[in-house]
Amino acid sequence: MMGRLDGKVILVSAAAQGIGRAVAIAFANEGATVIATDISESKLRELESYPGIQVRVLDVTNKEEIEKLAKEVKRIDVLCNIVGFVHHGTILDCEEKDWDFTMNVNVRSMYLMIRTFLPKMLEQKSGNIINMSSVASSIKGVHNRCVYSTSKAAVIGLTKSIACDFVEQGIRCNCVCPGTIDTPSLHERIQASPNPKQAMKYFLERQKMGRLGTTEEVAHLFVYLASDESAYMTGNECIIDGGWSM
Repeated sequence: MMGRLDGKVILVSAAAQGIGRAVAIAFANEGATVIATDISESKLRELESYPGIQVRVLDVTNKEEIEKLAKEVKRIDVLCNIVGFVHHGTILDCEEKDWDFTMNVNVRSMYLMIRTFLPKMLEQKSGNIINMSSVASSIKGVHNRCVYSTSKAAVIGLTKSIACDFVEQGIRCNCVCPGTIDTPSLHERIQASPNPKQAMKYFLERQKMGRLGTTEEVAHLFVYLASDESAYMTGNECIIDGGWSM
């Protein structure tokens, strides 16, 4: 059977675990050649057993590393910027170093990746960029997510800007805005809280469906956006949150 992504070369950041891992595997299962990147080499290597996935250790905040990888990649059909960091707290809990670190990881990394790989897409006269945003952004105010929500609102703005500037040159750009997803990083934050049991209860209670989303559910949306099935979509924030933002 033909895969929905046959023949496509897709670069994925933050692919070692969580949503990024699920997305990389889903892409490969649909026939894509996937270049899976992350800073965690040990976890990244686990993906080498999946047919169609190549792994590269990459710090997406390092311009030189990104440019080096770009020289190795001859063609890129889809760029998926998934890397992100969640800071907990209000603006009064956010020191300048927290602000700078979050913006560097969540926004500047996407600027660097797009700035580097977009010219290849323009040469090809086709390309597709999918950015990871969040419901915690310009979509919904969320308690204790000041700098995180600010950074993810910036991702939505970046996405719309890229979509508008390059739509006539064959480039599409959309972003995915998840709600609370069951990921290793979420569980790490829960366990680091003063009362993990209460923290999990809080996350579940705010979900109208009564459960967390799965990484596989988010990956299905990424597959759709990466495929030609979504060819008429660009500049959209695609919400997948179990109704949290209603």
